[in-house]
Amino acid sequence: MRRWRLHILVAIVLSGLWGGFLGATQLKRESWLVERAEATLVDLRTLARGIRNPAPNVLIVAIDDETVRQEGKFPVSRATLARVVDTLATLGPKVIGLDILLIDTGNEADDALLAAALDTNRTVIAAAAVFGAARAQAPDLDDPAFDAVPVADSFVFPNARFASGAAIGVVNLATDFAGTPRYAPLIFRTSHRIEASFPLQATSLAFDATPMFQPGGVVLGDRTIATDIGQRMPISYYGPRGTIETVSAASVLAGQLQRQQVEGRVVVIGATVIGNGDVFPSPFDPVLPGVEVISSAISNILSGDGLVRDGRTRLADAGIAVVLPMLLVALLAWRRSLLGLLAISFVLAIWLGTNFTLFSRGIWLSAALPLAAALPPAMLFGVAQIWFDRHRSQGLLRQNESLQRLQSPVLREWMARDPDFLAKPVRQEAAMVFIDLSGFTGLSETTSVTTVRELLDDFYRLVEQEASPRGGVITSFMGDGAMIVFGLPQATPQDPANALDCAMRLASLSRQWLADHPVTRAGGTGIKLGAHCGSIVASRLGGGSQQTITATGDAVNVASRLMDVAAQHKAELAVSADLYRAGGEALASSGNLEGPMESPIRGRTGTMTVWLWREAK
Repeated sequence: MRRWRLHILVAIVLSGLWGGFLGATQLKRESWLVERAEATLVDLRTLARGIRNPAPNVLIVAIDDETVRQEGKFPVSRATLARVVDTLATLGPKVIGLDILLIDTGNEADDALLAAALDTNRTVIAAAAVFGAARAQAPDLDDPAFDAVPVADSFVFPNARFASGAAIGVVNLATDFAGTPRYAPLIFRTSHRIEASFPLQATSLAFDATPMFQPGGVVLGDRTIATDIGQRMPISYYGPRGTIETVSAASVLAGQLQRQQVEGRVVVIGATVIGNGDVFPSPFDPVLPGVEVISSAISNILSGDGLVRDGRTRLADAGIAVVLPMLLVALLAWRRSLLGLLAISFVLAIWLGTNFTLFSRGIWLSAALPLAAALPPAMLFGVAQIWFDRHRSQGLLRQNESLQRLQSPVLREWMARDPDFLAKPVRQEAAMVFIDLSGFTGLSETTSVTTVRELLDDFYRLVEQEASPRGGVITSFMGDGAMIVFGLPQATPQDPANALDCAMRLASLSRQWLADHPVTRAGGTGIKLGAHCGSIVASRLGGGSQQTITATGDAVNVASRLMDVAAQHKAELAVSADLYRAGGEALASSGNLEGPMESPIRGRTGTMTVWLWREAK
């Protein structure tokens, strides 16, 4: 037991070290396997949280199918874009953003119209970062605020004509293994420059503030945006396509937009036309337009209702990754019963409930990391416990098998169901059969100890194989004899007939066995049986640490004395008249039956009626 306690302590410490290793890894960089599982769990929690109504601070103007139908082509002309921008500007937006790459030179007149619209309004236009197969290494800026910022090979900027009057923001998103955008990086780097993201530029213009970077966050005026590793902001999705208010660019051009729909909002213009290709899977929608993903990130910043995953939450994740596996292993060691399982389920339920509640309130604690930290140690410890228990149970089983041989199988099964059986003596009806090898004492004096033991083993085996199938309980083996009770643990109407059937079978088989064995055949060993029925007292005899189940009473004594009657008349079996009346129908037809006769019984006054039975020859 001391060794097992030491093993438990070692298991708890190792599980904590495993969790600490995973947690420390997650503090500075992400494990691909853990983050893959976390992405799935984030989607599940997002769906469970449900669709949310975003604050009315962002409006999407969609270059949709209707706009393209009216234009007659895609992409729409820059003159059309200029008209959309100018029309929106009259309705009082805070910022107008174009989630459209304006890279090439187009029609001179159209380009001039769009450049003028961008120059005269507060606007932000899109740029893109280019990442190679192997990420470029930027020089260390010696500033922890810029650690692990996404490093691009280069940037694709809009045409200089449009960039002169508008802010530029990079529209790249950080996607997971399934292509779902999980983060909006707020800044990007190359070897020689840093560029802000489209959402950061749009919100900086909306707040009219210059972003100030610090480890784990960006300050915009009086607001701090919590960021994860590399100044990435987790995206909190509101719902499927259209959850953020979206209007068609065609309706803008038609003058159908009301001022209250635009005034004071960030307006993002982007393509949603079918076949555009700028779509991403999200928890709510498998084809969410890219402009709505960008707009979700902008709304998260403006409303402050995004997800918080930063150094503090990762530190909390690391702490949970240490504590949870240690707690589960300790509970497994404490109890593997229903109580232990309930305790483990309670701990997991509390953790999952807390995790989901915090997630619903915008705090993203990892679900995958604690599971990755807790499940392997708990499973390994569970397997070790099973192996240890099996090893121990095999030893106990061997001991139990040895002890079970000291008691009747019928009584073993009964006492397994009723441990208090015969805790108090019980008087009941039963039938008894006594069997004894006559002349065996003399034989044992002239025979080796090994031969005597083998003879007795064969004899006991013969008695057991005839008594047990008929419901007989061997209460004791007495040297070269045995006492068999029919009526334990409960009396049945068939007990007398079963007792007589067993007695006749034992008489016949024992006689044959003695005749076939060379030692007993030469020694003149015989067999004698006595059978009777009546009232007995069944009880446990012995002290508190050692007890045996037996039957006592006058009926038991009579059955034992009947063996002497059988021997006196050179019969194999002497049966009392009481037992003969109760179940002796088969006795008369199965052999040579003599009686009834009156016979004295040693230890009793008077005589009793007895039947003698010999096997038919």
